[in-house]
Amino acid sequence: MTSFAERCGLHDTHREAACLRAAELIESSGVQRVRMGWCDVHGQLRGKTLMAHAAVKALRDGVGMVGTMMLKDTSDHTAWKVFEAGGTEGLTGFAGASNLMLLPDPESFTLLPWSAGTGWLRCQPWHSNGTPVALDSRHVLEQALSRLAMAGFGFKTGLEVEFHIYRITDEAPQLNPELTGWPGLPPAVQMIHPGYNLQAEAMMDMADEPLSIVMQTAQALGLPLQSLEIELGPSQVEAVFDATDALTAADQMVLFRNGVRQALRRAGYLATFMCRPPFPNIMSSGWHLHQSLVERDGGRNGCARAAPAEDSTVRDARHTLSDAGAHWLAGLLAHAPGMTALCTPTINGFGRFRPNALAPQHIIWGQDNRGAMLRVVGAAGDPATRIENRIGEPAANPYLYMASQIHAGLDGLLRGLEPPPATDNPYATGHARLPDNLGDALAALRGDEALMNGLGAAVVEHFCRIKQSEINRHADAQDKADFERREYFSRY
Repeated sequence: MTSFAERCGLHDTHREAACLRAAELIESSGVQRVRMGWCDVHGQLRGKTLMAHAAVKALRDGVGMVGTMMLKDTSDHTAWKVFEAGGTEGLTGFAGASNLMLLPDPESFTLLPWSAGTGWLRCQPWHSNGTPVALDSRHVLEQALSRLAMAGFGFKTGLEVEFHIYRITDEAPQLNPELTGWPGLPPAVQMIHPGYNLQAEAMMDMADEPLSIVMQTAQALGLPLQSLEIELGPSQVEAVFDATDALTAADQMVLFRNGVRQALRRAGYLATFMCRPPFPNIMSSGWHLHQSLVERDGGRNGCARAAPAEDSTVRDARHTLSDAGAHWLAGLLAHAPGMTALCTPTINGFGRFRPNALAPQHIIWGQDNRGAMLRVVGAAGDPATRIENRIGEPAANPYLYMASQIHAGLDGLLRGLEPPPATDNPYATGHARLPDNLGDALAALRGDEALMNGLGAAVVEHFCRIKQSEINRHADAQDKADFERREYFSRY
């Protein structure tokens, strides 16, 4: 009898060898349980915990999960009426809360450093007939990368992620059964540093315990952490990682967020990747996505050029970027409104787009300008030349964020789009504006033909329906601030 992995067309001698290695690691490490984790549309890990022997079996046969896990909004309400006739129209295989199958990647096995005797495997959902779930965000990025490969390029990215860490002072609000809500209250907290002293060594020392936990967790998980820094805002920090290929980087972002939140929680801290925590005088957190093309023939940086284009100035894209890089830049600009919801997918995140806040408002690029939406970093002759997109918030689903970049940039590349001159005044009036709320961003995404075609209409409609549920509940909430505190603070 064939295994489920074989019916999916995945299992070969290479994967069988990987399954044997994973099984040996599970046995030799004394693991008692293995968490089977997959990334939902909100970028959060969900999954099942199997005993060691069951996890070994699941390497080839998978494990079932309820399909509605893919249909949840940010409060964990199901955004479709799965038990009504026609309630899942357009969603094949989801009626009646039917099962999907989680199939693990045997090469992803790792020990969780904060939970003794616990292993972890990255999984992806499949339909029970052995076909991939098109709505799965990791699958969406895989498809985007395949399309980019046909154009002769890979995609390299470096993570630069801001977030907040707080010390928990009282668990009672969250755990008191008399205060239960859907979603519930977060715990009471205090800051780990007072802020407004960027990269201050004294504040780094003040926050040494939680930052040491972040460092140790990231390193134990094998993540390429490069630096930890004190950001400007109160209790705000930043983690920077070495650049790698896009799929690996997206996997690392999911594992980092999940890992540091759990490890810090065990030590009495709360890490939140919510853009704007629910306190006065905070600074918004961004996720700045550094990106470059990689020529598949030779592995060279496809955005770098040897010398500035003839008669160009620093305001010209080709003074710094290759022809392909300039077209890619133009594609990102052309599709900026449509990609915004995938880069900043929460209502809370749009509070970041304000003047002189190191966050973008306009659809422009600049040469090493942190107020512009796109910051071109490097120079002719610099093999590390790249484009930094500053739209994103740290709560974004990394697979969808990166897929949006690929489809937008690739459209610019294939159509030979040309970027305008760089700005040196990013907050001046007169520039085209980014959407300033989630509803307008969703409308822009639905109206972007290239993104609809690239991502797939079903993927876009699935994402938009889930986010519209969030918008509707926010509109109905009497206390908007309380909505955001419950919805995002301790859940992201």
